[in-house]
Amino acid sequence: MDRALIFDMDGLMIDSERLYFEVERSLARRYGKEVRDETLWRMMGRTPLEGLTIYVRELGLPLSPAEAVEIRNGLMRERMTTDLRPMPGLFHILDAFLGRRKLAVSTGAPREFLDIAMDKLGIRARFDVLLASDGISRGKPDPEIFVKTCSLLGVPPGRAVVLEDSENGVVAGKRAGCAVIAVPSDYTRGQDFKQADFIAADLFEAERILRTEL
Repeated sequence: MDRALIFDMDGLMIDSERLYFEVERSLARRYGKEVRDETLWRMMGRTPLEGLTIYVRELGLPLSPAEAVEIRNGLMRERMTTDLRPMPGLFHILDAFLGRRKLAVSTGAPREFLDIAMDKLGIRARFDVLLASDGISRGKPDPEIFVKTCSLLGVPPGRAVVLEDSENGVVAGKRAGCAVIAVPSDYTRGQDFKQADFIAADLFEAERILRTEL
């Protein structure tokens, strides 16, 4: 196999953007603040520290970004272990390409959350590479995570397709030299996906695009 399919995780494989939005809005209200969708969008795909640096700065919170990471991750840990749901079409697209392309997950989430998702859904063995924010120094929209994933897979970026639900992820995939299919979620539909090669309504449509176009 000399082709690869690289999955983002949050909002693409699992319905976790819902959890992040709920947790981050709840945390803001602890300090009498309301967080705008645009702030939450800017955080997407970045490493936890990068994302929470934006959050703390734009809300003017009396916390360090590192403190915000610890609080947010504790709340998310609880939600992910009790309320984790796959996105529609996830198992369909995995079944369609298992053994036909090398498969990877490249997520801005911490490794702990990646492990929770893989084990709760029972899909760890399907992937050749699992790369989380702990394994990189710069989060999306920097292309580092996809460049490193392709290197670990032994596949040139031009032979890899990235599936992403966020603008930051699409930009990162294109900067890495990969083809990108955007699959916007309910929480990212207002973002700019013009750099994507294709935009799919869901993972079922993404599978059809991959089968016929890429």
